[in-house]
Amino acid sequence: MAELFWLSDEQWQAIAPFMPTNQPGARRKDDRTILSGILHVIKSGCRWKDCPSDYGPSTTVYNRFNRWSRRRFWTSMLEALAKAGWSGEAAALDSTYVKAQRAAHGGKGGFRKQAIGPSRAGPTTKIHVLTDVIGRPGVIHPTPGNASDVKTAPAVLDQAPGRVRRLIADKGYDADWLRQDLRQQGISVVIPGTRARKRKIRLDKRRYRDRWRVEAVFCRLKDFRRIATRYDKLARNFASALALAAIIAFWC
Repeated sequence: MAELFWLSDEQWQAIAPFMPTNQPGARRKDDRTILSGILHVIKSGCRWKDCPSDYGPSTTVYNRFNRWSRRRFWTSMLEALAKAGWSGEAAALDSTYVKAQRAAHGGKGGFRKQAIGPSRAGPTTKIHVLTDVIGRPGVIHPTPGNASDVKTAPAVLDQAPGRVRRLIADKGYDADWLRQDLRQQGISVVIPGTRARKRKIRLDKRRYRDRWRVEAVFCRLKDFRRIATRYDKLARNFASALALAAIIAFWC
């Protein structure tokens, strides 16, 4: 059995102000224990029904995660923490794929509605991330795996929790229309050109090296097994798991 995960006092102190208060109904299992159970499932990759009884009934752990996910509670918590702590005006943008296991199939509305798309590796979800100057994710935006990076970039940037004056990204984001749009917004662009370009793009290589920060985010997020492989049928539940993993890994 995987080692049990328990929120530290420091982590709970950072999260507690954002937790719901005055919940109606019968006496309930305390939120700190339930949230530790939710994070145990996300980190270990176990099935919800296999969540250890140390956290309370597995149905209680899942129902609270699912109910608050439906209300966008977890993603709103990440947004609030990122808005309060966003550092600097330089941001890095990139994406990564995760495989959608068979357990993730069958969500209402089909693959595309649930942010799953075809790829050479099979059904996948793409995770787009925007980080601040010290490498903390402020935006995590899941899409179907076949979504275009460059076409998704404006939607990700629109969610930025702080001012972005310089954007660092790889050549997957090289498009004249995007460069022009960013410059009109006062954002300087650090993006290399593709080989197909007739006119070479001048690149600030020193600043481009800072792109490693967003790559490091993917490595840490994928330490959580239910992030490295998607098992959630619903896009909102996978987005919630991403938000919780990011909160614990970077904002607590």
